[in-house]
Amino acid sequence: MKAELEPFHAIAISKQAHALKAEGRSIIHMEFGQPSTGAPQAAIARAHAVLDAESMGYWESAPLKQRLAQFYDERYGVAVHADQFILTCGASPALVLALSSMFSPGDRIAMARPGYVAYRNTLKALHMEPAEIACGAEVGFQLTAAALAAVEPAPHGVIIASPANPTGTLIRAKELQAIAEVCRARGIRIISDEIYHGLSYVEPAQTILAYEPQALVVSSFSKYFSMAGWRLGWLLAPPQHVDRAQAYCGNLFLTAPSLSQHAGLAAFDALDELDGHINVYRENRRLLLAALPELGLTTVAPPDGAFYIYASIAHLTDDSLAFCKRLLQDTGIASAPGIDFDPVDGKYFIRFSFAVSTAEIEEAIRRLKPWFAAQPRKD
Repeated sequence: MKAELEPFHAIAISKQAHALKAEGRSIIHMEFGQPSTGAPQAAIARAHAVLDAESMGYWESAPLKQRLAQFYDERYGVAVHADQFILTCGASPALVLALSSMFSPGDRIAMARPGYVAYRNTLKALHMEPAEIACGAEVGFQLTAAALAAVEPAPHGVIIASPANPTGTLIRAKELQAIAEVCRARGIRIISDEIYHGLSYVEPAQTILAYEPQALVVSSFSKYFSMAGWRLGWLLAPPQHVDRAQAYCGNLFLTAPSLSQHAGLAAFDALDELDGHINVYRENRRLLLAALPELGLTTVAPPDGAFYIYASIAHLTDDSLAFCKRLLQDTGIASAPGIDFDPVDGKYFIRFSFAVSTAEIEEAIRRLKPWFAAQPRKD
């Protein structure tokens, strides 16, 4: 039986936004979680040099895997071997590898609701069962050890994300440790999506490997490294699982793009440039948080990291998709409807990405204030 997947509604919003732009409208793209900055200059220069000198082919860069292992030691104080990294065409294939090589059809995988739309849909596509756990404002819209301990029967696995999409919330170190302990006690395998690591505003994000070395980690060069279009990511697997995951990768995806691997290695020489992007996001975050009360948006997930504002619009609508379409048509601001991230309560939420320029954020606020002021409240 074929799996039925819900559409990613933000894609439809984006298509509408591009159509309006083609008509000459001024559009501010806040619907997708992708940096508006490009790859670091060192990565681009390296790519030019490789294009001129090499024909390239199927390849997995040993130097890049070694540099990733060094990065985990430097950033987290966690010792991993270069051979534990499987390079992929972004984080999405890494998630497919983690799920397909570790679990079986019919297995139940827990995840937070709200959560990234592709978690739910990838599980369904692989004929696994999403066990969504409602996580409200009282727990920062994040999974907790207590919530996992209460799931009966125990799920086969859990996907955690810190910082999370769509909320930007962190799971603090103490809670991560508690989650690891519950999962060990209940035999729950952990997949940790750490794609937003490096983009934190309150404290650094912690890797799950500090508390559970048997976890699988999914990440990529798309967010902190500002290389979304290069399609380069990784799965970091426990040593005994590497051969199986590598076999799946070779058969399903062959290898990550050779050019991107060369550029990804060079990106490690540009960390100062990349950290400069965070200063832009931090200012954008400050401006939006200051403006939200004037928009009447007072219930907001604390954006500890990533580059998202997830805000309740329950006082205005119970149809976030129609609301986002109307907002785009009236103001030229593209956003993501909460139903992408929460099929139950997402109709009351909207997500803005602030991974754009500060000038665009300032212009967005200028447009949003009168528009929100004119919106009728629900009866």
